Amino acid sequence: MKTSRVKAGSRQWHEKLCSELSASGYIQSKHDYALFTRASNSTFTAILEYVDNLVLVGDCLNEINRIKKILDDAFKIKDIGKLKYLIGMKVARSSKGIALYQCNYVLELVSEYDMLNAKLVTMPMNYSTKLSKDYAALFQDVSFYRRLVGRLLYLTNTRPDISFAVRKLSQCLDCPTIAHHQAMLCVLKYLKLALLEVYSFQHHPTCVSLRTPTSDWAGWPDTCRLVTTTCFFLGN
Repeated sequence: MKTSRVKAGSRQWHEKLCSELSASGYIQSKHDYALFTRASNSTFTAILEYVDNLVLVGDCLNEINRIKKILDDAFKIKDIGKLKYLIGMKVARSSKGIALYQCNYVLELVSEYDMLNAKLVTMPMNYSTKLSKDYAALFQDVSFYRRLVGRLLYLTNTRPDISFAVRKLSQCLDCPTIAHHQAMLCVLKYLKLALLEVYSFQHHPTCVSLRTPTSDWAGWPDTCRLVTTTCFFLGN
């Protein structure tokens, strides 16, 4: 998206965009200021802002065309068609639905950390292992550890299968141990095995919402806190 009135991606651009969308009935998310939504009894439309790009998603073509006309009048936008690539994520479409994947990102990670020839593992971590700062010697390169955890966190957008492992690794960013480092390398070995995994959204799934709280008493050995997780399922 390009503009001839304000510099795209600037603070002035963002404020003007917020004003235009608000006047058009869109609500800015309090959790993510780049997300705007508009809902009615029968339709839902979402707009995601990223620098000088906007992603429009909705179930009403008339509403999408309406808001595109409003934005074009205000910013002189360019419609580049269906979304194919955004922030390192690729979008693929088929008759079955939409798939999101970060295969190139995974390959880059595995290559950068020299895991291409590593022994494969079938699970992202040993779930019975209690990771604690007191159970092993400290890992010396803290910056290295934090950087890799951050990159793995971004990967969880399309790889929820590593979310639990990455959350455990994130609990000790200030003083990781050698055990934490080994557990992190295990995640990379697992990613090599499952390099082509995709996150798919099927057309017209059977919508069944489940809320399943589970707990692990004193699951964090450093603080003896209760670790609670809530899982939501949509269809299968």
